[in-house]
Parts: sequence; structure tokens; C-alpha cells
Amino acid sequence: MTASHPVYRGRFAPTPSGPLHLGSLLTALLSYLDARAAGGAWLLRIDDLDGPRCDPAHNDRILHQLEAHGLYWDEAPRYQSAHRAEYVEALAELRAAGRVYGCDCTRRRLKDESTTGAWGPVYSGRCRSRGLADDGDDGLALRLRAPVGAARLEDDWQGVLRGDWQRDVGDFVLQRRDGIPGYALACAVDERAMGITHVVRGADLLVPTFMHWAVLDALRHARPRSRHGPLLQRADGAKLSKQNHAAPIDETQAAASLLWCCGWLGVAPKEADAGSAPADILDAAVVSWRARTASSVPQNIVVDNDT
Repeated sequence: MTASHPVYRGRFAPTPSGPLHLGSLLTALLSYLDARAAGGAWLLRIDDLDGPRCDPAHNDRILHQLEAHGLYWDEAPRYQSAHRAEYVEALAELRAAGRVYGCDCTRRRLKDESTTGAWGPVYSGRCRSRGLADDGDDGLALRLRAPVGAARLEDDWQGVLRGDWQRDVGDFVLQRRDGIPGYALACAVDERAMGITHVVRGADLLVPTFMHWAVLDALRHARPRSRHGPLLQRADGAKLSKQNHAAPIDETQAAASLLWCCGWLGVAPKEADAGSAPADILDAAVVSWRARTASSVPQNIVVDNDT
């Protein structure tokens, strides 16, 4: 990060496996408000490494949806698919440090042998000492040797999470068997390359953040500030998501969608309505967000299934 960069550099990182829905709009708005209230930069990253899941048409739709809602980014979007060489370089750096090993475990073996940590299944470590290839050329997954000792995540909105690296996180995948970089590796490399200082996203990514931070630590790069905010949930407890067939947001109803999200965050301008300009709604919401405290960031939000 150069001296000309603002103190705050945040980002929104959608996957173009479908258009944005209200839950993803809420996350985008949350990161946007936090960046703008701090006088910082708001950047856009497109997580398009998983080619079979991603569609250029969805990418174009996402950009249009953000623009329709007045959520303009400050620099050219970073497309992960254009930076594969950087992930390969980071893997080589981790390999040179002795932190990478190959793994040939099948999904069935992983299901049968994984242990149970504080936050879910943990890899058993079966391949840790088998000496399998660690160059990713033999159709093997590549795993990071997790640190030893206490794992700690200090989140500005969710508080402190504590666990043990070996018991609760384990050796996680850096590169899949098909050669696609894992989320934790790609995300860490991207944060470093983009100079991200604050990661604002949904609370469903609290646990993956431990892996994200472990890669940054291994690459000897400072961790960004962590801020995990609310999720939209249906009445049955399911997260509003593409997997749960959440409806795309309508660009022609941008003001109404923004007002819903601002209302859930407690920053909706009282004088605004569905006929207001998105820019005016956002300007007022930024002012309100600047005045809020960490304790005023809401927890998960239950929405009507028909919203």
C-alpha cells in the first residue's frame, strides 16, 4: 500500500454464479457505508476462479445492479481469473517455507475421517506425513500445514473468537485437485495485492476468516481489520442465498431495495421513499453510519419469505 492510499481500503467480492439478491446487496451496502463513512476507498473484486460456476453474463448483471443502486467502486475491478500467476507464486512461497503438502483424500474419506472441531469438520491430517507431491501437478489437493497453538480472531463487530489451530481449524486446502486455487489462498493474495485494510462481510464467513488469516500470516503480511455483519435469513433459519434460490434484486426498484437494507441496518433516511434517488439515500445513510457504534450493528435479520 502506497503513501497516497487512504487509511481505509475496503472491498466487496461477489461470485458471478448468479445475480445479486437482497442478501448480497445488504453485504455490499454494509461494506460501502463503512468505507465511505471512514473517508476511505471502496473496491470491487470479482471471484470468478471457479469457471464452471461462473458466467460472464452474471458478471455484467452484477456490475449493472451495483451501478443502478449508486454503489460505485473507486478503482478498476480485480478479476481473480486474471491473476492466477499470483496465486501460483504465493503457493511457491508457502512451499519454500515448508507449509504445503499434497493430499489424495477422497470426499468419502474426508467425510469418514474428519474430526469435529469447535466450528465444524476438521481434516484428520492423514496425508500430512505421507510425502505426496506438493507441486499440484499430480491431481492432488494442496493443503497448508496449520499453525500449532491458540487461534484467535478479533472482530470489531462480533468480538473475539478463540480456538486451537490443530483441533478447530486443521490443515485446509490451498489448491483443489482440479488446480483451482482455494478461497483462503486467493482471498489472502488479493487482499495483499489490493492493499485492503478492512474486510467487511457477512457473519457466515467468520470461520473461513481463520484460514484467510493463516495464509496472510504465512505470507508475512499484516491482517486487515475484520468486521462481520448481519445476514438475511428466512423464517426457517436458512440464509438468503443463491443456493436457496433467492430472487435477484430488480434494478428498476433500486431505491426500494436500498431502503429495505438501510432500514435493517438502522440508517434509513426518514424523508426518503421509493421515488428517491439512490445517491441521496446513500449520502444520508453514510452520515447515519458514521454516527453509529459497534454495538449498534445488528445481528442476523429475519425477512419474510416473500420479500
